Amino acid sequence: MEGKLGCFARFFLSSKPYIAMICLQFGYAGMNIITKVSLDGGMSHYVLVVYRHAFATAAIAPFAIILERNIRPKITFSIFMQMFVLGLLGPVIDQNFYYAGLKFTSPTFSCAMSNMLPAMTFVMAVLCRMEKLNLRTVRSQAKVVGTIFTVAGAMLMTLYKGNVVELFWTKHVHPHYAETTSATSDSSDKEWVTGSILLIIATFAWASFFIVQNVTMRRYTAPLSLTCLVCFIGTLQSIVVTFVMEHKPDVWTIGWDMNLLAAAYAGIVSSSIAYYVQGLVMEKRGPVFVTAFSPLMMIIVAIMGSFILAEKIYMGGVMGSILIVIGLYSVLWGKYKEYKEKELAEQILDPVKTNSGNNNNNNQMMIDFVEANDLEMQKDVMYKTSVPTIAISAPIPTPPMIAVEAPRV
Repeated sequence: MEGKLGCFARFFLSSKPYIAMICLQFGYAGMNIITKVSLDGGMSHYVLVVYRHAFATAAIAPFAIILERNIRPKITFSIFMQMFVLGLLGPVIDQNFYYAGLKFTSPTFSCAMSNMLPAMTFVMAVLCRMEKLNLRTVRSQAKVVGTIFTVAGAMLMTLYKGNVVELFWTKHVHPHYAETTSATSDSSDKEWVTGSILLIIATFAWASFFIVQNVTMRRYTAPLSLTCLVCFIGTLQSIVVTFVMEHKPDVWTIGWDMNLLAAAYAGIVSSSIAYYVQGLVMEKRGPVFVTAFSPLMMIIVAIMGSFILAEKIYMGGVMGSILIVIGLYSVLWGKYKEYKEKELAEQILDPVKTNSGNNNNNNQMMIDFVEANDLEMQKDVMYKTSVPTIAISAPIPTPPMIAVEAPRV
């Protein structure tokens, strides 16, 4: 029984990063659906970003203040600048451009474009030397092939529609959502180019956010405090951007409606919890592992969008989803093999370090012993040389003369 519990505990510990990232994708999928409804209702995406990070700051601040009061490092100027860049990349650039692209397109289309995130992050990580790429190894080949499949699947979903796939629950959706979806489809056809460009910029900013976050967490080792400060700085930056872009005071009005739910849900789940969980997983597995799960969000959103918003699912989307899943598992397999090799190398190096440490201790003990003996010998010599010698003048007996016959010539 104990053996089974031990195996289950080990399995759970090894599966925690996967479970955390899968749950996070469900949270992101819900945010996409709720935010789409709020944006279609007329809410400004600039104001939504401000309220989102205000909720995120309020939600994470108590935990950061209490739990990390003794381990919070000092904020230097370089660390502050990294936090400033994180707030600019994540809350301001990424989310404003993403919400604008989401407003011009649809949740499934936006998630499909966001599936370029693992490819962008992988390329940037290789350029920044955070990822080692050795095409002679199978794990590196798997990561490269998985990235290519992921991008191909996302492009297939974007460029090819095909026939509509009828699902049994789409026939019973309220007609109001069906009309809204058709109108959204028409507008997305008109604004397709603009929405695609905005989503690509947002994805690039998101990938850059992961790279900078990984660098910052190596120096500022308080993930809750880092999340809170990034959300707070992002809130201030978003307020400035909103005042520049929105000149009507009515846009700040928010009531007990879908706008409040979208801001609170996105702030608490998609910002505070997501940033914190991503940081913890990234610290152990790296930024590529974190972004490799983003294709799951597209599949979840496609199903939820068809169920809630009566969004149509096309054959191209299904085929693209299959390619994305293949690419996802290929990248994850490569990362898993890399992690296992690293773990095995650490297990091999630990006894070597221990033995070398013991040998060093033994060698040091021998050196100390020899030095002590040398010191004692030197003391003895000094003691012997320091003893006063007494000269006694006594007659030295002369040895008897021995007659030696000289050799004859």
